[in-house]
Amino acid sequence: MRVRELPAPDFLPALDRRYALPRPALGLPHGGMDHPLRILLLYGSLRQRSYSRLVVEEAARLVRYFGGEPRIFDPSDLPLPDQVKSDDHPAVHELRQLAMWSEGQIWCSPERHGQITSVMKAQIDHLPLNMGGLRPTQGRTLAVMQVCGGSQSFNAVNTLRLLGRWMRMFTIPNQSSVPKAFQEFDAAGRMRPSSYYERIVDVVEELVRFTVLVRPHVEVLTDRYSERKEAAGNPRDVASDLSAIAIAHQRRA
Repeated sequence: MRVRELPAPDFLPALDRRYALPRPALGLPHGGMDHPLRILLLYGSLRQRSYSRLVVEEAARLVRYFGGEPRIFDPSDLPLPDQVKSDDHPAVHELRQLAMWSEGQIWCSPERHGQITSVMKAQIDHLPLNMGGLRPTQGRTLAVMQVCGGSQSFNAVNTLRLLGRWMRMFTIPNQSSVPKAFQEFDAAGRMRPSSYYERIVDVVEELVRFTVLVRPHVEVLTDRYSERKEAAGNPRDVASDLSAIAIAHQRRA
């Protein structure tokens, strides 16, 4: 399994629980959450002390605190796109299965040369819009974050937003950018209390709310004229139409 174990999953030393809502979606339709939100988290660095991974781990702990189920994908043995024939590699299969499992996602990349890293882009490039009639990203919610080695920048989150739109995801308005990330974590890899940590709490809280709002309506929100027309153009083969299969899968999920 390439799902990383989350260290100290319920230890939140930087969170002031007096102001944190354990169920931030209460009061919204379906806000009671009939099952825990399934959130996939991706990070963009293979360094032993990866700050994008540390941010993702803090976000995953918050997902748990807010009643969701987080899974962090480990990209350490993920091949480059097209490196393996037909992308037939266990890491690629597992990433795609996790994307199908998810109802929302969190992406966090370091900014390198003013852009997201190759590690981050490779993960996204391994997620096709259409996979055997199933759509591993369409209709999912998305939160974007970045870490910076120097002053604060938003180049990486802007690119992640563009990619999220391309992958037919609902990217939430809020985002996080952590400048001089090496100053924001202690020796144990835990984020110190700061306005940057508070913004991560805000982002995860907002993602939970948007996911609760969107997930009961994915079938309607992703219903497309062009796909209906394509299906109607070959009525003898409606049962094998890719969009119909995708919608049926989402209904079962």
